[in-house]
Amino acid sequence: MTSLIRHMTIDCTDPYTLAEFWASVLGGTLAEDDHPGDPEAQVHSPAAHLLFIRVDDPRTVKNRVHVDLQPQDVTRDEEVERLLALGATLHEDHRRPDGQGWATLLDPEGNEFCVERSAAERAG
Repeated sequence: MTSLIRHMTIDCTDPYTLAEFWASVLGGTLAEDDHPGDPEAQVHSPAAHLLFIRVDDPRTVKNRVHVDLQPQDVTRDEEVERLLALGATLHEDHRRPDGQGWATLLDPEGNEFCVERSAAERAG
């Protein structure tokens, strides 16, 4: 027997707001019963299902698990710019002049995630 990952759960201080950000990132939607102020919010997308849970403890250390995004229809750099416009911030830039590497960003609550090269960039 095996298990499937139903969703990835992310602790945060404002579940609805953070879920809105990630729904925009992933082209997903929030659950119909989610509203501002809810103690949890879910994002459903073709890429992943995410569950955001309110916790009172602030994030103080680097995430032990993070998401790596691979753009589908744009370049890595175009996706980084789109995510910055959505409210992410650039944390560490590991992009190299030869086109390889990745960018580490922070979501609005400071959780790390990376943007890698698209499949087309990897093939080219």
